[in-house]
Amino acid sequence: MDRICTNKSNIKKRLIKWSSLLAGLVAAIASINITYSETIIGDPVMGTNDPILGSKHDFSGLNKRAGVVAMPSVAFSDYGNPCIYCHVPPDKADADADDKGAIPGWNRFEPATDRFRLYDSMYLDSKTRTPSPISLLCLSCHDGTMAVDMVVFKPGNFDAAEDAAFHMRINGEDNTVSCGKCHNGRVAHDISIKHLDTDLKNDHPISMRYAGLLRSDIDFRKPHTPGGFDNGVRLYEGRVECASCHNVHNPEKDLFLRVNSDLLCQTCHTK
Repeated sequence: MDRICTNKSNIKKRLIKWSSLLAGLVAAIASINITYSETIIGDPVMGTNDPILGSKHDFSGLNKRAGVVAMPSVAFSDYGNPCIYCHVPPDKADADADDKGAIPGWNRFEPATDRFRLYDSMYLDSKTRTPSPISLLCLSCHDGTMAVDMVVFKPGNFDAAEDAAFHMRINGEDNTVSCGKCHNGRVAHDISIKHLDTDLKNDHPISMRYAGLLRSDIDFRKPHTPGGFDNGVRLYEGRVECASCHNVHNPEKDLFLRVNSDLLCQTCHTK
């Protein structure tokens, strides 16, 4: 009988011990989740399910959720929210960002538009000299002229006095403010493919009216809707933009393409 009582007492102590450990573990996990949800917002609809979180376009903490933690807050400022780098914060929705030099509708400063040299050809049905705002948003990072963290409105809780970032640019040059200083193909992977520069004459044309809308052109397919094609390739007010082919919120496909590269061109072009 004494042995039975002793065994019951030991079992009871172990249960209490394991219950205490389990409670501590649950509390720790809850604490992590609270911190995560407070600092990571993501898409207003998708929230923490937004696939941009941890992708190459998530600049908060240099993708620390993807395991890249070598230089947090050193290359550029970590605002704790991946949306801030493009989108105007909700608390600044009524502010006049345009007066501060913002790209209309976005939380980034407008690049010097007179620097851009766009693709031109006698065969273009529609021509433009200046990229539209939604393409300027992409170019404000990828033209290499401004820092990735150069936003109009910073979060209210961001302490600029403690900011030690170098405010790096997506630029292949060998200087202290360009990513190419290290990302040159020798020290780290080459950044040059991401640096479009301001000379876009050898790139796909952007911000022009889609030829399939203007007239019956046998070289272009008619879109399924005014907004684009059923496979996800988009038109913006009838124009072809960077985001027509690239979806910055979806890292599932290479180069953030909207459809697989072997099918992309055939979406618009008949040959």
